[in-house]
Amino acid sequence: MEKTSDNEPSRENDLLRPYAALKNAPDSIFPNISLPTRRRIKRLLWGVGLPLYFTVSLCLGLLVWAGQDMPDTSPLWAPKSTPQIIILDRHGREIIKTGGLETKPVILSDLPQILPQALIAVEDKRFYHHIGFDIIGLARAFAANAKAGHVVQGGSTLTQQLAKNVFLTRQQTLKRKAQEIMLAVWLEHRLTKREILETYLSRVYFGGGTVGIESGSARFFNKPASQLKLGEAAMLAGILQAPDRLNPVKNRKANAIRTAQVLSKLKEQKYLDAETAKLALTTPIEIEPVQIKTLPSAQYFTDWILSQVDAKIGAPKHNIVVHTTLDMAAQQAAQIAVSKGVNTKRNAQQAALIAFDGVGGVRAMVGGASYQHSPYNRSLRAKRQPGSAFKPFVYLAAMEAGITPWDIRNDAPIDIDGWQPGNFSNKFIGEISLEKALALSINTISVVLSEEIGRDRVVETASKMGLQGFKPYASLALGAQETSLYNLTAAYIPFANWGHISKAYGLEAIYSANGDVLFEHQPIAQERVISAEVLERMNLMLQTVVQAGTGKAARISGWDIAGKTGTTNDYRDAWFIGYTADYVAGVWVGNDDNSKMARVTGGNIPARIWKNFMVEALKNTPNTKLPTTTRLFLPPSSTEASKSLEMLLADVEKSLP
Repeated sequence: MEKTSDNEPSRENDLLRPYAALKNAPDSIFPNISLPTRRRIKRLLWGVGLPLYFTVSLCLGLLVWAGQDMPDTSPLWAPKSTPQIIILDRHGREIIKTGGLETKPVILSDLPQILPQALIAVEDKRFYHHIGFDIIGLARAFAANAKAGHVVQGGSTLTQQLAKNVFLTRQQTLKRKAQEIMLAVWLEHRLTKREILETYLSRVYFGGGTVGIESGSARFFNKPASQLKLGEAAMLAGILQAPDRLNPVKNRKANAIRTAQVLSKLKEQKYLDAETAKLALTTPIEIEPVQIKTLPSAQYFTDWILSQVDAKIGAPKHNIVVHTTLDMAAQQAAQIAVSKGVNTKRNAQQAALIAFDGVGGVRAMVGGASYQHSPYNRSLRAKRQPGSAFKPFVYLAAMEAGITPWDIRNDAPIDIDGWQPGNFSNKFIGEISLEKALALSINTISVVLSEEIGRDRVVETASKMGLQGFKPYASLALGAQETSLYNLTAAYIPFANWGHISKAYGLEAIYSANGDVLFEHQPIAQERVISAEVLERMNLMLQTVVQAGTGKAARISGWDIAGKTGTTNDYRDAWFIGYTADYVAGVWVGNDDNSKMARVTGGNIPARIWKNFMVEALKNTPNTKLPTTTRLFLPPSSTEASKSLEMLLADVEKSLP
């Protein structure tokens, strides 16, 4: 605090001077009031008036500060059109161009009455009673966020959301929030409640470049908003909370839960009676996505990329160009391989494929046999048991513990707390090298190794390779926990990337129409997670799988191919994950209802799909060798090491069931 002379009042005194006059008011205004009463009034002014004075001063100061660079409000009246989004592959070829169309004005009377009711019920139940912001809603959101320690509620009214969508950026700051409230009050002053609803519905964002209720209705139901049914209206109102996470094409479960919440709110706020709400909750909602004009086969990928754009920059307000890692030639080869590979005669009705380059860039993504019949992306969303395709991580943990491919273990019956895993062939071989055991996908040996080195070590190894969340159950050695094709295939990248981990991605950069960088992928420093010696041994074993083991159908003449098959109980899932130097691809085959296939294993249909894709994808690609151990330098005491490669491969091949 600054020192002042007796004749020079301090700055604090200047600040309190108006309040001091107020404090002395009882003496000057009510001279005839008794002294005790005047003292009580003074205490009241000090206890209530002073905090109120500073609160009002603070609010006024905040409004002045926030109002210094308020955004231009002319966009509210400007011609409305959706931003154009152009998505390019890694070579600059156009994959898709969407948006750029004039948005249709919304007339509330043309819409089903339940649509604005659903919107108000779930987003702003006091919409007709506030002046732009809701004190009660803000207080409730503040309390919930303080309790959680992070933002769990927004507390924004529909009018605030409109102000944010039209005028402001996604930046979450106190100043931006203050501006949002000021603009909301301004909107309430300039527009009627009906006009606010109509403007909101014409500007609302459904993700993927889809702006406005008419576009949203067309995107998910392929019909005008005037024809929306109760469940469809509730679904669209629910999506707005998180367009990417609640997209019904991507995440059916989360979307169904949110739609049920909207219907519950409608019932709670008396927009629906109990019987109508119950009927709506039990009536299936059929999604019929509009087909976007794109190059053949790429819609699974573009759906994913558009959601990535939403996550990085939010609703685009101007035209943008999106650069991706996709290779359209590889993508077309992938879709052809998948479409031809499914076999309905063997009840193998669905398949998915994902391919990465050595640093994690997605080269191809196929989420199903036909996007037109099912836009659900099985490569990303479906969680299934990988079966023996998980075994490389058990063997990797063993190699890191000092075990070698030529060490011998006994293939014999085992019992772990009553669990007695058998082999696919229903036979036991006896003593066998680990290289041969992995090539033949012997279950007992994988379990023996996991128990020998410790299940926690297997979980840790899988985690460092990118497979988090597994539990140290005995059955994990046989891949009896769920993951996605995307995650499982990405976990193989270090085998192809010379032992280095890479984070999988598909979005390279986003640019505005005038070239400004809105987002750019920042490669992380590649961490080595597999030592050179262990990597050579893993590649040796996984090459043997393809050369002579269960993955023979994936062999490509002249190429170093390594990989692993996987088949779950009763042939419900079949996998092949394989790689060359700097190229990794995975294939899953199965059924959405988890029904049994007719003896489909990872070594037949998935391996053939993988090969058909890779033959095309590897064209014009350098044929780089995988790092593997030279057999001339193997320990001479090893029985398996003393065999020639040809003898070992022949031995393995003869042992196949």
